[in-house]
Formats: sequence, C-alpha cells, structure tokens
Amino acid sequence: MDLQEKVKSFPEAPGVYLMKGKGGEILYVGKAASLRKRVLSYFQVSRSHPSKIALLLEQVREVDTLVTRSEAEALFYEASLIKTHRPKYNVALRDDKTYPWVKLTHEEFPRIFITRRKAEDGSLYFGPYTDAKLLRSALASMRRNFPLRNCRKFPKKPCLDYYIGQCLAPCVGYIDRVAYGNIVEEAKLFLEGKRQELLRSLSQKMQEFSHEKRFEEAAKVRDEIEALSGVASRDQRSGWLEQLSELREVLRLEAIPHRIEAFDISNIFGTSACGSMVSFVDGIPYKDGYRRFRIKEVRGIDDYQMMREVVRRRYRRVKREHLEAPDLLLIDGGRGHLSAASGVLRELGLGKLAMVGIAKRHEWIYQMGRSDPIILPKTSKALHLIQRIRDEAHRFAIGYHHLLRERSQEESILTEIPGLGPRKRQELLCHFKSLEELKKTSRQKLMEVRGITEKLAERIEETLQGR
Repeated sequence: MDLQEKVKSFPEAPGVYLMKGKGGEILYVGKAASLRKRVLSYFQVSRSHPSKIALLLEQVREVDTLVTRSEAEALFYEASLIKTHRPKYNVALRDDKTYPWVKLTHEEFPRIFITRRKAEDGSLYFGPYTDAKLLRSALASMRRNFPLRNCRKFPKKPCLDYYIGQCLAPCVGYIDRVAYGNIVEEAKLFLEGKRQELLRSLSQKMQEFSHEKRFEEAAKVRDEIEALSGVASRDQRSGWLEQLSELREVLRLEAIPHRIEAFDISNIFGTSACGSMVSFVDGIPYKDGYRRFRIKEVRGIDDYQMMREVVRRRYRRVKREHLEAPDLLLIDGGRGHLSAASGVLRELGLGKLAMVGIAKRHEWIYQMGRSDPIILPKTSKALHLIQRIRDEAHRFAIGYHHLLRERSQEESILTEIPGLGPRKRQELLCHFKSLEELKKTSRQKLMEVRGITEKLAERIEETLQGR
C-alpha cells in the first residue's frame, strides 16, 4: 500500500500529523481539524502546490498522527513538537515575534495568559502559536484542567473565573501556595507536550489521595486523568476502527457508526435517581458530549420509566435544536429497557435510529427487530467496544448519583438552621463546594456569601460544630 492509500485510512478527527523522511527524521509538523482531509489535500492537488511543498512531498516517506480531543488541543501539541524537533519545513515559526505566546509568570501565584511580547522577566514562555483565535479557545479549555489565575491584581473577593471553575481563588486563600504550585508544575508539563510524564504524576497523586481516604480529591484527579487521556496514537485509533468495523457487521448496520450515545440509570431504592449519557466519536470518549439528567417525572423504583424520561429529554432537545443525531444508541439493560427507549423514539419520529441494549447478567446484546439476543464470544472486538462504552456510561451515572446523595444530605443538615432558606443554602454550597469545607470556614468567610448576616453565620457555626 502506498503512502496516499494509507492516508485515506486516517481518522476524520482533530490532531497533529508528522511527516517523516526516509531516515525517520521529522520534516514537518502540522495540526488539523480533520487529519484525513488535511493530509490528503497535500497529495490531491500536488501540481498546484508551491515549490516548497512539492519538494517536501518528494522527501516524505511516512506520516504519523496523534489524535486529540479538539483542534485547540492539537495546537499545543503542534507547538511543543516543533520546539522539540525543529523540523526543516516549519519555517513559519522562525520569526517568533510575529506570533502569540502563552506566558506563565514568575510570581508567588503565577498567572497564565496570552502575550505577543517575550521579555527577559523570569517568566516562562510557550509557543509561538500560529493561530491566535484558536489559541484563545485552547487556553480557555486548558484552564478547566489547570485553573490558574490570569488577573493582574488580586481582587478582594472571588471573581467569575472561580465560579466557572477556571480559577481556585488564591486571592482569598481558598488554595495555598504549595497546592497552587503543584498545578503550575502540571500545566508546565502539559504545555511542554510531556503528556506521559504528566499522567504518571497525576496517577501517583490519585493513589496517594485514595490511600489517605481523601476520596473526593482522588475522584477529581481521576477525572483530570481521563480528560487528558483523550489523545490516542494512530495504532490505538486503528484498533478502535477495527472494533467499529466488526460492530457494523454484527449489527448489520449500513455504515460504521461514527457517533455512539449510551445511556444508564442510577438509583438506590428510588432515591437521588439520575441518568447519564456518554458520547463516543470514532471509538473515543467525547467528553463535551456527556450529559447528566436528574430524574424529575418518576416517583419510586421504575427503571423503565426513568429510561423513557432520560431518552425523551435527550432526543426531544435533539429535534428541537436540530442537533446531530447519533449513528447508534446503546442502552444499559436488556429487552425491557430497549423496548422502553424504542417506544420514546417512535413517539418523537426517530424510530429509524439504530439501537441496542446490553444485559449485564450474560453480556447478551439485544437489537430491535431481532427476536433472539446476539451472543458474542468473549474475544469479540465488537463486544469489547460495547462493554467499554457501557461501563463509561455506568461510571458517569454512579458519579452523579453520589454527588446528588451528598448534596441531599448536606441540604438536610442545613435545613435545621433557622433563617437559612433554599436560596441561601444553594449560595453556601455553591460558594464552599461541600459541607466539609463549610465546617472549616470562619464566621468572617461565611459573611462574604450574599445574604449571610453575622447572626446567621453564628447559627451556621453552632449547627455544624460536632457534626
């Protein structure tokens, strides 16, 4: 198979591509919103290419890819690879003054922001980057995992960035210098493209938290690891395409399912019931497509009705807002759950969507229109893919269920406090995140929350003491 034929098998996903010469040396590094379309474009109109690109193509013997969750994330990897390997044909980045940088300041609590001026001020500079608009999007996304400040001066109270999860408010002492410094070191590794080193560091931290029974903190690190693990090698990607291809054959689908959405329900004796939906695109978790549903319409224990509610809410919105429908729906459950969800889709006029269910007991697969279950061998790649997606939906649902139970318990304690109504309770839990954090908070800090007077702060302290 020649190189152009290999490129046709590349995924239609964002990522970074590395063009290599006959000795394996990296000649050019680029990013793409779709790896297949971008790399194929080099070969399809070669005659009209400038002489520099024509010369590059004459020397290219191999193209490797690195799939990312978004084009914005690919931007960081492109810059770090160019800085590391200095490819011969990446001449566009030699005039560093033309392009923006990411600056990490040299301060007690370092700031992170975009700049076009590189100065000898002790700060760290990453880049340069070729796309300023995309860089802004990438940095905003990055700060969800590494919430570092970008304000010039400390405000007197937490700003909007704190409430949307993009800063940990060192300005008011919500995080100390040591913990903040750890996040700075993780951000450095990410910007330098040292992803494996970063993941090892985070895994070690998660194990330490778990050993110390700091489970809430361990869960946060686990979520960060999962978010950063969205990058896959070409070999991994190829393996997932094989799974998808086999799944198509097993389910007799017209085409390989590009997007799969999976649903699960979580409840214990009907309390804090919730549903989850996870989204996989070309075999990769698409975290921006995940959704959580708090059950609103069903009382008591009725998994089928809960599944109907969640599926109805999801696809009613898909129709109303003209969103992209999946190629395949996966339901965690057997024939009954599948039938419940299928009835909702018919009501919505979406009865033609392909849908399957997987029953936990025997791992049998049920498909609408088939009277008998599909029984796959344990070695089946299609079964492994379905199990992986089902398990992710279950994990996501359980996580939300635990969160709802904790919130319910916390709110029940706070209802004992005279003068603390529903709105003020929500303000407190939003501001301090958990009851444990609230217990450790001083009276003065409590009074910073809107509506909390000194007398009410005193009642809160007295109620929470000894709990």
